[in-house]
Amino acid sequence: MLGADAMVRCLEEEGVKYVFGYPGVAICPFYNSILDSEIETILIRTEQNAAHAASGLSRMTGSVSVCAVTSGPGATNVITGIATAFADSIPLVCITGQVNSALLGSDVFQEADITGAVESFVKYSYLVRDAEEIPRIFREAFHVANTGRKGPVLIDVPIDVQNAPIARFKYPDEVNMRTYKPTVKGNAVQIRKVVKELSRAKRPIICAGGGVLLGGAEKELRAFVEKYRIPVVSTMMGIGVMPTGHPMYYGMVGNNGHPYANRAMNESDLLLMVGARVADRAVNQPDLITENKVLVHIDVDPAEIGKNVGPTIPLVGDAKYIIEDFMAEEFACEHEAWIDTLNGYRETMGRVRKPNPAYVDPARFIRMLSESMQDDAVYVADVGQNQIWSCNYHIVKNGRFMTTGGMGTMGYSIPAAMGVKLADRTKQVVAVCGDGSFQMSMMELATMRQFHIPVKIIVLKNNYLGMVREYQHYTYKDNYSVVDLSGSPDLEKLAAAYDTKFMRLRTMEGAQETIDAFLEKDEAVLLECLIDPMDLVK
Repeated sequence: MLGADAMVRCLEEEGVKYVFGYPGVAICPFYNSILDSEIETILIRTEQNAAHAASGLSRMTGSVSVCAVTSGPGATNVITGIATAFADSIPLVCITGQVNSALLGSDVFQEADITGAVESFVKYSYLVRDAEEIPRIFREAFHVANTGRKGPVLIDVPIDVQNAPIARFKYPDEVNMRTYKPTVKGNAVQIRKVVKELSRAKRPIICAGGGVLLGGAEKELRAFVEKYRIPVVSTMMGIGVMPTGHPMYYGMVGNNGHPYANRAMNESDLLLMVGARVADRAVNQPDLITENKVLVHIDVDPAEIGKNVGPTIPLVGDAKYIIEDFMAEEFACEHEAWIDTLNGYRETMGRVRKPNPAYVDPARFIRMLSESMQDDAVYVADVGQNQIWSCNYHIVKNGRFMTTGGMGTMGYSIPAAMGVKLADRTKQVVAVCGDGSFQMSMMELATMRQFHIPVKIIVLKNNYLGMVREYQHYTYKDNYSVVDLSGSPDLEKLAAAYDTKFMRLRTMEGAQETIDAFLEKDEAVLLECLIDPMDLVK
């Protein structure tokens, strides 16, 4: 057995079904060995999308997904995808080929210090020097990626190590890393403190972040909320922890969230932040969530607690276990007047839009699309104005809503949606992007075609980098700079080039019929919706 064979065996031991990547000489031994495996390789058309596709697969399955690229520019290209996964706490193992280990530091062809380059964007990284260490390193990498606060781990393997013989392959049964012992169970004393405050609270609220979804704690959270009738708001990454229509759910908070959700969080007397980083996009004025209230911050990553705002009660642990512990404590709380107040806010503080009838209204269109999608469908939003419209107007039923919040990486939705579809081909998967973000990943139409991945794509086309244009509208009084997307391709011709079905919607007239036709069959469809270039998310 060679090192490359051992790498593949490790992936088999971990139950990996897909590897997303792009080959090159330095990773060729691995890709040669994988031919003898049942693991399916997906040739992505640019490396950062390998990590995005793995991210979509991982978010659907809850397990670690894998991408593998070559050295030099292959490795540096994948960094954006790794950074995106790190910011969103998605468990990935990213394998990079490397030049011959005897030549490291010589600036030879396609050499890049990738372990150094990704240092701030990974949970951990390995440079493999000895092929005999491959089983231990891979076992540790998968463990680190999917425990504690989840995230990407990079394994850099020189080509000579991939080609080196291994005397004996044994995959470790367990991992014992002295310096890595993440906390899962919450402290019992802190849990009792939280329960005591809950029993006193008159205006409690839960702000749920992406950690609830990553920890698989949605069912536990919903049961807790329904038992004690505690209102819930979410961060962008927490959308989907509650169905949109749930009476206890009051929407997304933050700069672009619902006004009544922000008001609910600010006026609460007890705020439980669960699996949320308290970052600027969700909480741009930290003083408001500590003023005149008890702040409980629950997170599996102790480094996040107190980083941006000081909690009254810090509680380190996995959301699933902590909520189960809350449920085990019997207590009483009564706050019907608070719920009535929040319902009043929801009825009176909704956004009022005045859409241009000469174009598609993205808010109304997304509502209609959501209502028409299957009950368990997956909606993947890109970055830009399309993301904010999606967050505020998509209706989550019993499916999933995905986007990238931490890094805000344009071009995420299409490759991520491909990963989602590969995770479960029975699911209806729709990727929604703007014409700017679409052009950052439109080459993946080839991957969809080659590997028969029928993702449905919607492009909200306004011929601008809309979010930046909107910022320039407010900040620079319509002095627009480098946001005009003139020169963009004819999407109908582009779809034809990739043998993909194409549809176009110019106004809201006939929108329902178009949506029905778009969703009718399990096939790849590209739908272009023409949006008023001057439309705003606010």
